[in-house]
Amino acid sequence: MTPPSDFHVHTQFSWDARSGNMEAACRRALQIGLPAIAFTDHADFVDGVHDDLRPFAVRAYLAEVDRCRSLFPHLRILSGVELGEPHRFAAEAAAVLAAGSLDRVLGSVHCFVLGGRILDASQLRQLAVAEVPDAFRSYLRESQALAESRQPFEVLAHIDYPKRYWPHDQLLYCEDDFEEELRAVLRALAARGSALEINTTRGADPVRGLCPGPTVLRWWVEEGGRALSFGSDAHDPERIALGFERAAHLADAAGFRPNDDPTGLWLR
Repeated sequence: MTPPSDFHVHTQFSWDARSGNMEAACRRALQIGLPAIAFTDHADFVDGVHDDLRPFAVRAYLAEVDRCRSLFPHLRILSGVELGEPHRFAAEAAAVLAAGSLDRVLGSVHCFVLGGRILDASQLRQLAVAEVPDAFRSYLRESQALAESRQPFEVLAHIDYPKRYWPHDQLLYCEDDFEEELRAVLRALAARGSALEINTTRGADPVRGLCPGPTVLRWWVEEGGRALSFGSDAHDPERIALGFERAAHLADAAGFRPNDDPTGLWLR
């Protein structure tokens, strides 16, 4: 099976991608046979959660995209952005989108409110184990609000992102415990005609890194989902498209098929 294109890759323009390098990522994509790649760097706006947060330099980013397109004419290179909580930061998100033309816009939730505190899901292990399920539900409520918003994103990224940081050694993670909340997000996403992303977390153990796994993918179909995107969430060139073979087989089993256009989504 031909590997899907990687539509969720970070470069040096993402505040948390210290090893990111757009040119090196293009070389790696060609080396492993990818037909296309999308650079979806972070535009996050929540203050006080990450000390190293910095704005997305859209114009400098787009100049580098243009340079890489000239260097690598045989690779389809999409510009893009991953908007963090754009429903909470509508003006800031609109300013990013107005700064230049972007081919692929991901909507994502990283942060949520729990007990009056703003948390990133990567901080899940700082919580008492008993708090973790409520934290995940808070995250999913935020994701539902994003899906129900009028924010102009095409793909919802890593729907169950907190699974990466779940204390698996202390508490069993089971999608069925959150079926109602997950289906609500999927239903809203399908209603707006957006796509769901299969995020492989750079090829991490599927128990925590495949976002989502086969159960949620089946619910996506049942709730009317018609399109899938694939993303490694790579923050360095060597991790592009890791885990894609497994993800492609899951998508195929769920009835999704590759697009004739390598920059297109998989469709049912």
